[in-house]
Amino acid sequence: MKERFRTALWRVTHLLLACFISADAGIAHADIPGMNSAASLHAKYLGLRDTFSHTQFQLPLKLDSSQTSTDLEGDIYALMDYPFATVSTALKEATHWCDVLILHLNVKYCRESVDKPGSNLTVHIGRKNEQALNIAPQMEFKYRVDSISSDYFQTFLDADKGPFGTKNYRFMLEAIPLKEGGTFIHLSYSYAYGFTAKLAMQAYLKTLGSDKVGFTVLKKLSDGKPLYVSGIRGALERNTMRYYLAISAYLGALSMPPQQQLEKRLRDWFASTERYPLQLHELEQSEYLDMKRKEYKRQQVGG
Repeated sequence: MKERFRTALWRVTHLLLACFISADAGIAHADIPGMNSAASLHAKYLGLRDTFSHTQFQLPLKLDSSQTSTDLEGDIYALMDYPFATVSTALKEATHWCDVLILHLNVKYCRESVDKPGSNLTVHIGRKNEQALNIAPQMEFKYRVDSISSDYFQTFLDADKGPFGTKNYRFMLEAIPLKEGGTFIHLSYSYAYGFTAKLAMQAYLKTLGSDKVGFTVLKKLSDGKPLYVSGIRGALERNTMRYYLAISAYLGALSMPPQQQLEKRLRDWFASTERYPLQLHELEQSEYLDMKRKEYKRQQVGG
């Protein structure tokens, strides 16, 4: 009896954690005019440009994260070798975001909402393995393009409520073209969490998640090895990176014939996560590909 109870408890905890650490999320704050703009993003690019040739990611990319007692936010700034027109055109449609999000191993389903196509997305999140939709929590994200012009693009995905006390979910992407070619993007991923979610996360991180880390190096140990951030903030960093890599994989597959794009997205996303095995390895390639092919098929037929 005690063993059955323990097993049931962990199943609930794992489901909660999948929702807590893997859903696209956002801290509650008003959209301040001028807070995000082409000028401010270009200034950020100029400040980071000289650092991109020597980052830990082997990519022109910077990851920042922050944590308070109730909120988490992760930010990635990166150079992408795609024309600005390709980025803004591809990501201005809500349905294309489902092709991005489904690459994440914890996203089980994403489709435009029936009642509000083009502005709302129905998303199911869950375990890293195959899962029926009726036990994968559902969330409704409001999608909007806040700005689109020849020199700036910004879009949001927001959800007021999430499972187990999570709320104020936000996923934001902004981008500018660069004179030297390519596109500079800023991806922000954030959410607020309550007491229940915090307790579950702490329990997980003390047991099954005790060896999981993020990307920020807190210090060098006496043997010269890096001490990486862990805990809730580490989980945030891992998922911020997973979503960035999903965007990159989606854009990279657009040059392929339509019937070949899904397979290229899946393989490229998995390969890119395996560049950081300490932080991002969860499944073998065959397991991931088999699961995602099934989930994509389910997504296309509407569940």
